[in-house]
Amino acid sequence: MISIPRWQVIGILVIVLLGVLYALPNAFPKERTEELPSWAPNKQVNLGLDLQGGSYLLMEVDFGTVYEEMLANLVDGVRLALRDERIGYTNLSDDGIGTVTFNLREDTGLDRLEEVLGALLTDALMTIDDKQVRIEITDQARLERRSAVMQQSLEIVRRRIDETGTREPSIQRQGDDRIVIQLPGVGDPARIEELIGKTAKLTFRMVRDDIVAGQDSVPPGTEVLLSEEPGPSGAPQRFIVEKRVMVSGENLSNAQATFQENEPVVSISFDSVGAKRFGQATSENVGRPFAIILDGEVISAPVIREAILGGRAVISGNFTVQEAQDLALLLRAGALPAPLSTLEKRTVGPGLGADSIRAGEIACILGMVFVVIFMAGAYGLFGMIANVALVMNLVLILAALSVLQATLTLPGIAGIVLTIGMAVDANVLIFERIREEVHYNNRSPVTAIDTGYRRALTTIIDSNLTTLIAALLLFAFGTGPIKGFAVTLSVGLITSMFTAIMFGRLMTVTWLRRRRPKALPI
Repeated sequence: MISIPRWQVIGILVIVLLGVLYALPNAFPKERTEELPSWAPNKQVNLGLDLQGGSYLLMEVDFGTVYEEMLANLVDGVRLALRDERIGYTNLSDDGIGTVTFNLREDTGLDRLEEVLGALLTDALMTIDDKQVRIEITDQARLERRSAVMQQSLEIVRRRIDETGTREPSIQRQGDDRIVIQLPGVGDPARIEELIGKTAKLTFRMVRDDIVAGQDSVPPGTEVLLSEEPGPSGAPQRFIVEKRVMVSGENLSNAQATFQENEPVVSISFDSVGAKRFGQATSENVGRPFAIILDGEVISAPVIREAILGGRAVISGNFTVQEAQDLALLLRAGALPAPLSTLEKRTVGPGLGADSIRAGEIACILGMVFVVIFMAGAYGLFGMIANVALVMNLVLILAALSVLQATLTLPGIAGIVLTIGMAVDANVLIFERIREEVHYNNRSPVTAIDTGYRRALTTIIDSNLTTLIAALLLFAFGTGPIKGFAVTLSVGLITSMFTAIMFGRLMTVTWLRRRRPKALPI
């Protein structure tokens, strides 16, 4: 008699039971599953944008701004280093591409130049021709910065979307400089697009109140910025602010929308480093205007009345309640390292998703019916065992997708339909082998079943393994819908091998032990 170890029987039954439990929440409305206790299985399969409806955004990262910032930082670093060491120079400028040049006034600084600029040359190469110095950012530094900016942009976008409460978003990188954002259930992407598109780069800089913008020349190390608030003439106010950043948004620890004197404001708090810098800046500049700048625009420029040492401040600027909440959200999530521009935006209606689900359900039901009829007609009782294993295979696929919190898309449904047809392949191989052992080798029922399962195993593993490798490659190199198809196909292959080889064999052996037939009904 065929023997299955007890531990295998227990393991098979445990997997089947867990599969039923984790697939069961999908049979109930989402509101009811959320009421279940935390220890109980309550996760459902996430529906993708094409099934649930929602918004689709394709955004591009502007790396040109990143390279400009690298050059600007390099110029500022060279200027400060040369001034600190009292090395005379002229014509310090950049070409806008990746090179900074300047001329030394004397030869005395040449021997010390590499030591003075050592910290700036880790990502750049310096060449000296007579008294002209040329510093060029390396290609490796550009690639490393580009990769870091892309990863940081993905993380910031994910934080911002999570802050809005959007459920089950899909945020993926596409190519070298694009981000695909899918927001199931979001019918109007306008506010999400506005939140994502803002760089939200917050800086605190000193205002030069001794110079009048538009009348006096702008000295080096300063720039003219506009304010959101109009001046006395009705035109936007212009401020001359220092380029040196006293404190940046990177040092924020929290930001919350609140009210001050019945006006919406944003209350911010700094981390230990930011609190120290903010306290030092306000202590040394009492009586001077302090510009609060967001994405190159001056929100407000209050005069420092006294030193602020508690690490807390308030940003005011005639905000509405919604604007204050959005600004607090952006500051909490962090600033984007580079601007994002929208290349494509579209909305998928829930009606189209419902039609897709209905079409997928019809395809699955028809595929299931045809397979069940064929297996029952071709293999009789053994075909019915294969059909039970097929149903269990679908249950396990549903349970696995729920546990993994994978997103089911229309191509994913196609993968499930394909799995229904492929799931019985293993049973066909086993049953045909059993049939050959009975008809051609005159084996007894027990020997025929044992030989059929044992000798068909290698072929089953080979055929499913090659398909699984193809599915994994699709997942590794594909994007979006291709990944959804690869996920359901991979999960279906694994579960079909389990249900055919383990669960189907357990049912066959159980029937064989109880009935002890003289001949096999196959």
